[in-house]
Amino acid sequence: MYLLVSRRSWYKVIMTGVKKEVDIYRDTPIRLLGYANEVGEAFRALTPIWFVRSTYGVASCYVVADTYDKANKMSKQPGASKRAVTHAALDTLVWQALASVMVPGFTINRVCAGSLVALARVVPKLPLNTRKWITTAVGLGCIPFIVHPIDTGVHYVMDNTMRKYMDLHFEPPHE
Repeated sequence: MYLLVSRRSWYKVIMTGVKKEVDIYRDTPIRLLGYANEVGEAFRALTPIWFVRSTYGVASCYVVADTYDKANKMSKQPGASKRAVTHAALDTLVWQALASVMVPGFTINRVCAGSLVALARVVPKLPLNTRKWITTAVGLGCIPFIVHPIDTGVHYVMDNTMRKYMDLHFEPPHE
């Protein structure tokens, strides 16, 4: 499938000519802000703790902004109830919090901690600073490989738990 992205209009044009609005929080480089905490976790061994915490702040702001955006879009749909708006916001908030902040942050943290310990045991004569840089590289290198499995896993968990009870559909007004 061929996609042409127009940065001016924020619309995707698919070969059929149908225009679909681009979600700036998921289809543009703004999405990378959601990965800020993974980068912070990868650099944890080399940077002060305030840096790592600030990357969680950036990722959390991204989550809140996307949540607001999805609730706002749902509220503009004809026939959308307050309940549907609340459920859209809750669905986005929980999904983003899990898939963008909690699970990947924990995963990169454990990968980095494990690699630092493993390096200390396998090559104890390697200077600590070198081990920290290798650990950071390992953490950064893992990020592209964990995104899709985590997203898929979070969708699976939410589809089989809270989404079963949420009203994410709305009825258009009767004419």
